[in-house]
This record gives sequence, C-alpha cells and structure tokens, in this order.
Amino acid sequence: MEIITKNAKETQKTGRFLAEEFIKNKSSKNKAVVVALEGDLGGGKTTFIQGFAKGLGIKDKITSPTFVIFKKYDFLYHFDCYRINKSEDIINLDFNEIINNNKNIVVIEWAEKIKKVIPKNSLWLKFEYLDKNERRIIIK
Repeated sequence: MEIITKNAKETQKTGRFLAEEFIKNKSSKNKAVVVALEGDLGGGKTTFIQGFAKGLGIKDKITSPTFVIFKKYDFLYHFDCYRINKSEDIINLDFNEIINNNKNIVVIEWAEKIKKVIPKNSLWLKFEYLDKNERRIIIK
C-alpha cells in the first residue's frame, strides 16, 4: 500500500489514522506492537510519529530523540537509530525488554540500521521525499 501526503498536516493525519487502527486491531498478545520507519533525512518520519502519538491519545509534544536515542511517552517508545552503528548497540538500552512487553507500542526511526533485532511481525513503513511538501509512505 502506498500513500502520498501533500504536506506535514496530511503526514500527521496518516500517522493518527494508523495509530487509531492499531488500537482497534492490536494483534500482538505477548509482545509490543513495533512500527519500523525507514527513509531519508527529512522524509517525514518524525512528523508521522507526531500524528501517530496523537492517535494513541498522547498529549506530549513529540520531538526527535536523535541525541538521546529514545524517549518514552507513557506506553509509547520512540527510538531514533540515526546515530546507532550496529544492531547490538540498541540492546544495551533495554530494547529486548521494551519490545517484549505487550503494553508497549514502539516506533523506530532509521529502523533499517537495526533490522537484525526488529521483530519479524513488525509493520514497516518507508518514507520517500518527493518535494518540499510531498512525501510517499509505503506500507510493507
């Protein structure tokens, strides 16, 4: 499935919609729901997560955790693996414990950098920068 968003507001709206669908159809009974995001810098990943968090009812301001690697908002964990060099580096941040807790929802920016440790049943989204405002989101 592929979605073209024309601006940041539409990208956030897409995130919100997917989060609301997750709440209705949460299929992971004994593990966290994991959403893996990949794409270029400026591709809309953080903007998408802002909408996703709203769809989950999270009121906090969502910012990219590039320098701290992850931020926790209630039951939502937001990872940014831009500065991670290898999959094993994320394990030191209690990653396995986080993804094995079925109360958690985990979104991961730059997920392709830690592909080895991401659960196989994760939802993968690829973000493509089309122009200043437009983005293509491919749901795998």
